[in-house]
Amino acid sequence: MKTLDEMTAAELGQVGERVERELALQRANKLALDLSRGKPSPEQLDLSAELNAPLPSLIAEDGTDARNYGALRGIPEARALGGELMNVAADRVLAAGNSSLFLMYQVAVTALQRGLWGDERRWSRTPQPASSNARVSPAAKLERAAGGAPPPRMLTPVPGYDRHFTICESLGIEMINVAMLDDGPDMDQARRLAAADASIKGIWCVPKYANPTGCIYADETVAAMAELPRIAAADDFVVFWDNAYAVHDFEFPAAPLANLYELALAAGTARHVALFSSTSKMTYASGGLGFCGGSEALLNALEGTLSLMCIGPDKVAQLRHARFLSGRIEEHMAGHAALLKPKFAIVDQVLEEELGGLGLARWTRPKGGYFVSLTTPPGTAADIVKQAADVGLKLTPAGAPFPYGRDPNDDNIRIAPSFAPLDELEAAIRVLAGCVKLTAITHLLGKRPDGG
Repeated sequence: MKTLDEMTAAELGQVGERVERELALQRANKLALDLSRGKPSPEQLDLSAELNAPLPSLIAEDGTDARNYGALRGIPEARALGGELMNVAADRVLAAGNSSLFLMYQVAVTALQRGLWGDERRWSRTPQPASSNARVSPAAKLERAAGGAPPPRMLTPVPGYDRHFTICESLGIEMINVAMLDDGPDMDQARRLAAADASIKGIWCVPKYANPTGCIYADETVAAMAELPRIAAADDFVVFWDNAYAVHDFEFPAAPLANLYELALAAGTARHVALFSSTSKMTYASGGLGFCGGSEALLNALEGTLSLMCIGPDKVAQLRHARFLSGRIEEHMAGHAALLKPKFAIVDQVLEEELGGLGLARWTRPKGGYFVSLTTPPGTAADIVKQAADVGLKLTPAGAPFPYGRDPNDDNIRIAPSFAPLDELEAAIRVLAGCVKLTAITHLLGKRPDGG
């Protein structure tokens, strides 16, 4: 099979005409397909139907009445469940409501406005280097010379999770891209940037089945991440460890991930690590539990912020989840795997059938999580997403896996296969592959000055 680059203009035209006919048929079928967000399917939600069973008792193991106010850090059973998910002790966990994203936002707000360490450090203050030898970026020097302090900044591995970027943008935190490799972020680049500029205050991470690439951080990457706050020029640097897919494996025994918190304790940086997890894609997305883990100073600071907004979480939901999941997480997640693994297999199979050998795309083959990352020819992703929408396929906006929605190469598309039924998923991926081919052909012909 020839790659598209090897084809003549006539051959490209023939392929393009065939693809256009196929897409026209799909358009006539008035498709309404959606691969834009990583939502659990109804069948996955049904796996947690027992959550609705009556509880024999609403009293937690420490005597807390789950129906009443209080227990801002959560009941002991829920904190233990969070510890099981994040691989830390229960006393290092705050259990909250249904959204870990809410907790990430609150930790960022607290770091910005009040600080996470019980002292004067907070990101809204003029950044001070951790030592007199710390280097400062040229941009930061110019801003200080002009009489203004640079805004706080965070490192953002890309492609990455768009909602992390939204938090930063909403709080006025600037973002600096770090390349995502097969084994996690480029830690040489992350170290170099963090050590050079005291306005860089943290880094976002999705360490297992990363959104959207599906990679798992290598042991060496996790160890380097634990050392990063010590190397950083800022003495208030924070690693945001969003382990949303910690137990979302397709195969068992589960793939391992090094324990960041233990490594941070050994490195003396545990007060600069914030761990996050949730049950949102384990039980009910709208009615699960979110968790934050870390040092006592971090939990105290977060509890202080939350106390301004509420008098305690939904402890009835916490009790339901603890009694439903404790001791049977892997068993429960095997049910999710049985539903999700075939969908990811379809994505890979159809992309291989339609695009394999054409030399115009590559994609990830994750063994867990919720996403596949598709890399298309440079300069084509936005056109592909637009063309797919015209046919009836909704995708995540091109550029979403990058801060400010700007993909510098315009070549990344995130695929979320979880929600679609199997038959619709196959049709959706064939539409996507057709749009990739047609857009690539158009771009190739446009680059050939003689049209041949």
